[in-house]
Parts: sequence; C-alpha cells; structure tokens
Amino acid sequence: MCGLSGEIRFDDGNADARAVARMTDAMAPRGPDASGLFQQSRCAFGHRRLKIIDLTEKAQQPLIDADLGLTIAFNGCIYNYKALREELIAKGYRFFSTGDTEVVLKAFAAWGPDCVKRLNGMFAFAIYERDTGRLTLARDRLGIKPLYLAESGKRLRFASTLPALLAGGDTDTDIDPVGLHHYMSFHAVVPAPYTVLKGVRKLPPATYAVFEADGTRRDTTYWSVDFTRSADDMKLSAEDWCDLVYDALALSIDRRLEADVDVGVLLSGGVDSSLIVGMLARAGKTPLRTFSVGFEDAGGEAGNEFKYSDLIAQEFGTEHYKIHVGAQRLMDLLPDTIKAMSEPMVSHDNVGFFALSQEVSQHVKVVQSGQGADEIFGGYSWYPPLMDSNDPVGDYARVFRDRDFADYKKAVSPQYHTDRDESLAFIERNFAQPGADRAVDKALRIDSTIMLVDDPVKRVDNMTMAWGLEARVPFLDHELVELAGRVPPEHKVRDGGKGVLKDVARRVVPAEVIDRPKGYFPVPALKYIEGPYLDMVRDTLASKPARERSLFDRGYLDMLFDAPADHITPLQGSKLWQVALMETWLQTHGV
Repeated sequence: MCGLSGEIRFDDGNADARAVARMTDAMAPRGPDASGLFQQSRCAFGHRRLKIIDLTEKAQQPLIDADLGLTIAFNGCIYNYKALREELIAKGYRFFSTGDTEVVLKAFAAWGPDCVKRLNGMFAFAIYERDTGRLTLARDRLGIKPLYLAESGKRLRFASTLPALLAGGDTDTDIDPVGLHHYMSFHAVVPAPYTVLKGVRKLPPATYAVFEADGTRRDTTYWSVDFTRSADDMKLSAEDWCDLVYDALALSIDRRLEADVDVGVLLSGGVDSSLIVGMLARAGKTPLRTFSVGFEDAGGEAGNEFKYSDLIAQEFGTEHYKIHVGAQRLMDLLPDTIKAMSEPMVSHDNVGFFALSQEVSQHVKVVQSGQGADEIFGGYSWYPPLMDSNDPVGDYARVFRDRDFADYKKAVSPQYHTDRDESLAFIERNFAQPGADRAVDKALRIDSTIMLVDDPVKRVDNMTMAWGLEARVPFLDHELVELAGRVPPEHKVRDGGKGVLKDVARRVVPAEVIDRPKGYFPVPALKYIEGPYLDMVRDTLASKPARERSLFDRGYLDMLFDAPADHITPLQGSKLWQVALMETWLQTHGV
C-alpha cells in the first residue's frame, strides 16, 4: 500500500521533476517507509512506500526493468501474485524481487493492459513504456485504490490523492458545478470522472487508460457486475446460496492475509466485521488483534457499540483494543481528519476511522475491514421498498438523495447552479443500463459500483493511509461480488437485510450480534451540532474566505443555524455539517 504520482508531457518538454517531488512528499503518510523518484525526459514518476510484501530494497519503487523498457509506480496489493509469478516464470520471465509490484510489471509485458483482468486485488498503477512513450494508468474493479488526474494543455499529472495534485501546483481549482451538485444532492458522492474541482478528475474503477506519446487517450472498461440470473441460479435454495457465499467469503478473507507483516481486524461489533473475526479465528489465525472505537453520547444517541465488539472479542479470544474518543479529542482530531480527505466526505464516521487508524497503526500495518457488505448483500433500509417498485429512479432518489433540485438551488448561490438535476440524471442513466432488470438490482448496482467507491471505500482508504495503515476489504473481492450479483434479491433483503450473509454468520458468530438492530459507526456530536461544534461551524461559514467564495446562499445558512437538528437528510446526516465540511475542506487545502 503506497502513494504514487507522476507527470507526462505530450510535447518535446521535459517533465517537471520538482513538481512530482512535491506531489510525492505530500503523500508521505501513505508510504512512511521509503520514497523514490524516476525521470526520463518527458515522464517522471514518484512513489511513497509502505512495506508490506517483500520488505527489501529490491522492491523499491518506482520499479524499473531496463531489459523490458518498462517503469511502474504501483499502489495496492495483488493477492494472487505468487501464482501469477510462477506462470510468468514458466513463460521465461526472470524476477529480481519477491514482491507483487514486479509481478504486475511482468504481467503487463506478457499480456499488455489486459493483464488487469488476471489480477485479484486492489490496485492503481502507472506504467511507462520507454520505447513507445506510451503511458498506461489502471484502477482496480471496485475502485478501492484511488487515482486522480489533472490535464493541462500538453501535460498530464496523476496522483493517489487530490491534495497531492494541488501540491504540484498549477491546477485549476475553480469549483465544478456538476461535482458540487453531486456532493450536495447525491449524499456527497461525486462519481468519477468528476470531483468538486474543475481541474481534477478521477480514473473510474475497472478502467485502464492508455495515453499515446501524442496525448491521444483510450479508456477501456474491463469489468462490470452482472445482476442477471440463469435458470440454474433460480433453482438454488437458501442453503445452497449460504454454502456458496460462505466458501467465497472464507477464500476472500484468507487471500487478504497475504503479507510479510501481521494483519489485524477493525471490529465494529456489527455482523460484517464480526464475521471476519470469526472466520479468521476458525482458520486458526493467531495472534488475532482486533480494534474498536467509540465516542461520547449526544442528542440521546449512543456513541459506541463496545457491548457487541467486546462480545466478539471474548467469544474468539482476540487481543482486543478499545479506543474511546472524548469530546475534546474529537474536536482536536477534526482538522487533521479533514486534511486527510482527498475529497470532502460528509459521513460523520471519518473522524472515527481516523482516530482508530492512529491507534491501530501502532500495533499492526495491515487490517481487514467490513466495508462493502451492505452494498453487496443488500443491508440498507431502502432496498426492501424497491423490491416491488414501479418507479425505480424516483423511489431510490427519495430515500438516498440529501436534497431535491429545488432545495439544491436554494442552498447554492446562483453562479454555481446547474441547468438540470445532475444527480437525478446520473441515476436515470445508470438505472437504464442493461444487466439489472429489477428495481432493487438497479439500486444494488449503483450502490456497489458508484456510491460504495466514493463514500465508504474512499473513507477507509483516506483515513487508514493517513497513518500508514493498509486496509483490506474482503467483501469486495471481485469474485465474491460477482457471486453476490447472482444471488436473488429475496435472499438479500430478508431478515432486515443481508439475509444470506446472516445465514453465513449463524454458522460462525453469536446470535446476539446477528439479531440486534442494525448499527452504524456513531459520531452523534457531528449529527446534532451544538456547543463548540456549532461555534466552529459558524466561524468557518462566516470567515472571509467563505464570504468571498459565496458558495452557499446566506439565507439558507441562516435557516440551518436557527435549528441545526431540524435539518437532517433522509440518510440521517446533518445538512449544516455538509455545507460546513465543504467550506472547511476547501480552506484546509488552500482552494
């Protein structure tokens, strides 16, 4: 797990190595163990390394193979790299390291950009071909590893974080009205290729982009999830699906133990993380370290779920660590939490993952986490009503979006208005694509391939990597995701959601964890904004930069300030925190 950056020019100019060095330095927390730079006339790469596999200097990046004429900067982990290595050795390739980065490089030499189809893991990489001047950028199927782009004239820059691109300088930081609309309306999810800045774009998940020496670009989508089912699928019983999911999840969890360092688990006490712990314990994984975080209560809402995480830790005899974040520490952590965000992320639990990652990084360098189970196996409250929906787009929009177009136009100053309801149009386009016929399948697809990428997954990547901690997400193994797509939705939404996954869990974890009400990562102080949090938000939105930017309508802000607790989104977020977070993020990153 690391951070990569680079620049390539599509003219006769040389790449700006100093800019690449600045971008690389900006990502030091992602890779505290080593740093590397490469330049060859019009191309320059930078890399920050977190040593997880092959801890020697032989795996240092950027990694160069002079015989093949290839250079790579890689971020992520390939879980099947050993099998691929043996296959490549049989084809005549020779290796000088034992890590997964060189395997990706040799795989690219053997199979070209389509090598991504053979990779099981999370990844983003850049490969430069010396002899053709061609650059290939690629991102894993579920977008677990990020990759941001900034094009300007005959120059392309790229990096693992958006702030790294800003550190390089000379980036258009004007607010993108389409990106802003998505942020304000689509639960702060800004789908690729957009960001909230005009000059920065994201490479979409499951995509590789090939840039020829003259700048010509060709994007290829190499994977998608199919939600159609065969006749044989429809004949399978609940027990059959339980068997299939159990085996696929067990394999996925086992794959994510691949490391030359210890692997722990982030344990929330919910079904998903508890299932990971239980399966690891059953497989004899020792020592098994687990980590939980909790906050102070607020607004009558509990700030922790230690009751359940303690139960799991005791059941499986883990070496358990509990982190309690008091009110003052929460306030103290917020600035650095927002600094760690590649994009403004409104979810209250960002600070929870940030605090948890700080503690966990003192004990292990790799953790498994339960993100993705709700999106993959139908755990959210809006899925059951969509089972018999005659208006898929409308029904989904009403339960997921933070505000409709009319409310958006009231919230945002006129100069940032869009001509149409961009997020609603995006949902319509996505729902119209083939491969998901039923309304609930359309919702599961957009959540698992769009929302998941730019909310829970990005949150975990940003907050863990801020402390040099690698998070692995077994529920997002692409083979498990493909299997889940085939499971009829009736088996997903039953039993309050994630029915088939609960069937699996009953074979492993105590019933008290499975049958309790669905929990979230509670940070109530950022939902019921009052006291010092209200003062902080008021100061931010009244500051000179905020007034000069004039992003939000003053009357709308006054309405929110009058009664913050009265303005909660359908997904139980604070509308005041949403606008304050955006302005704070912009100021934090000097925009």
